[in-house]
Amino acid sequence: MEDVDWTDYDAALFDLDGVITPTARVHQMAWARMFTDFLQGHRDVDPYTEADYFAYVDGKPRYEGVASFLASRGLELPYGDPSDDPSAETVCALGNRKNDYFSDVLRTDGVQAYPGSVALLDALEKRGVKSALVSSSRNARPVLEAAGLSDRFEVVVDGEVAAAEHIAGKPRPDTFVTAAERLGVPTTRSVVLEDAVSGVQAGAAGDFGLVIGVDRGAGADVLLEHGADVVVSDLAELL
Repeated sequence: MEDVDWTDYDAALFDLDGVITPTARVHQMAWARMFTDFLQGHRDVDPYTEADYFAYVDGKPRYEGVASFLASRGLELPYGDPSDDPSAETVCALGNRKNDYFSDVLRTDGVQAYPGSVALLDALEKRGVKSALVSSSRNARPVLEAAGLSDRFEVVVDGEVAAAEHIAGKPRPDTFVTAAERLGVPTTRSVVLEDAVSGVQAGAAGDFGLVIGVDRGAGADVLLEHGADVVVSDLAELL
């Protein structure tokens, strides 16, 4: 159990996928399906692997994840527009294709929050610690709705908000800073909770009181190396 003195903090800024809900695995499956299909037309490059998810995609805004992976294979596509049809050959189209795969799984399978994460939310609420959700995903609100957690966060800064308000995504700290500001809490009194390398990098890049890494596959050493102050495997360890 990690000894975190919550009296030192007034806000907790949670990532969603892999921190509150196990949807990170659904995202991994959707990315793998999309890139594997796409690379069928590029057999001269290395196939997509799970390691690519953590290295190039995890925690980033969707289109940035597409561009990052393509660059890793020396592939270039027109950026396109977010309105692009998923069948097109642009960065945005591939991102939209991946989102369709994700939405299909969410509709058919639903999602349940990690029990330890809900327990921590309950405990922090009793302590008067404010909670915000900070996610790169444009699906954050549907996921919260599916998990029955729509009313648990005073502030939500997700991919939709970031795009509409031109807030830089992770690994920049801007979305976390925005969430803290909207809660009315200084960053130095705020805790970032993240499972992605880009997320702990964002926390480390800002003036936050504590950055907690949640190891759901990225690796504890990797999260510590990129900015986490402590790492847990489940948020129940913080109770």
